[in-house]
Amino acid sequence: MADSNFIDYVKILCRSGKGGAGSRHFHRAKYVPKGGPDGGDGGRGGHIILKGNRHMWTLLPLRYRRHVFATNGQSGGENRSSGKDGEDQIIEVPVGTTVFDAETGDFLCEVTEDGEEIKLLRGGKGGLGNWHFATATNRAPRYAQPGQPSIEKAVVLELKLLGDVGLVGFPNAGKSTLLSAISAAKPKIADYPFTTMEPSLGIVDYRGDRSFVMADIPGIIEGASEGKGLGLRFLRHIERNAVLLFMVPADSDDILKDYEILLNELKEFNPELADKSRVLAISKSDMLDDELRDELAKELPEGVPAVFISAVTGQGLTELKDLLWREINSEENKNNFTITHRKLDMRHRVQEEDDFIFEQDEPEDDDFSNMTDEDWNEEFWDEESSVNPD
Repeated sequence: MADSNFIDYVKILCRSGKGGAGSRHFHRAKYVPKGGPDGGDGGRGGHIILKGNRHMWTLLPLRYRRHVFATNGQSGGENRSSGKDGEDQIIEVPVGTTVFDAETGDFLCEVTEDGEEIKLLRGGKGGLGNWHFATATNRAPRYAQPGQPSIEKAVVLELKLLGDVGLVGFPNAGKSTLLSAISAAKPKIADYPFTTMEPSLGIVDYRGDRSFVMADIPGIIEGASEGKGLGLRFLRHIERNAVLLFMVPADSDDILKDYEILLNELKEFNPELADKSRVLAISKSDMLDDELRDELAKELPEGVPAVFISAVTGQGLTELKDLLWREINSEENKNNFTITHRKLDMRHRVQEEDDFIFEQDEPEDDDFSNMTDEDWNEEFWDEESSVNPD
């Protein structure tokens, strides 16, 4: 995976901008001996903003942009001139990107629509100039508010592909062959296990004027939820799929047992995956005669729609697409399509990304890092940190 352009997990360091300090300037004019305070407000610090981009399909650009720092707001000036706001930093990400706190693993936010913007880190507010604090009894205040501090956070961005149908199966179950047969996708196909090394998406045309998206992930083996094989790293990509299509080859020793193993691995990874609509496809069925197919049908799991297919001959593909379309658009499926984002734990993390060390300057020492908005709304200022361009 080191040489692949498909990157679905990356750790970056973000820092919003610090707010500019308010000015404690006094008006100076030849014929105005007591011009009074006219120090302007400081500008706000820049925000860190996530923006969805449907034309992106990987987090690869962020592999080369590990630090995303917004600029600080400028200090206020004379004549009540406000300082310039810091420049926002916009991080464009693929639709389906989820963000977690790199230290705690807590879920922070997700981007699910093209053009959607989310403020990941808010820039510090600019300090008020001294003219705000002039009163009848204190006409020459020599203090102003400092700017609020910046916020720095290391975050993990995890991409979860958006698709209507997710393919689930053991290596060499025929998932890539099916995707290439019913869509324009061209995944790698070979006669050895783990041919698929990264997820693939395909647009499946349905009866002329309709379509749905099918996602293929690397094959799952028993124990994938504990880190075996490649499936664990890519199981996240089927969390957003509306319907799960289980694929078991017709030459399996026990179709029901294989189906239950696959289902159990999904439950171990995320218990909510068991609540999704499921369809079972018996692949490579061109090797079966009618009598053997009838015998195998008796051993299939109860309550799960099943169809015998062959991607090579085209057998059962129309029936399969009809079945998937009904499941995708069923009222029950639409009402139950919710995602509860799990907290990242060690089993679901990418070690080489978590071990990445950021090289950065030492943060500035200040006493404002723990201030809340409630504290900031009070009259808080520090004469030493205020701007005084006398």
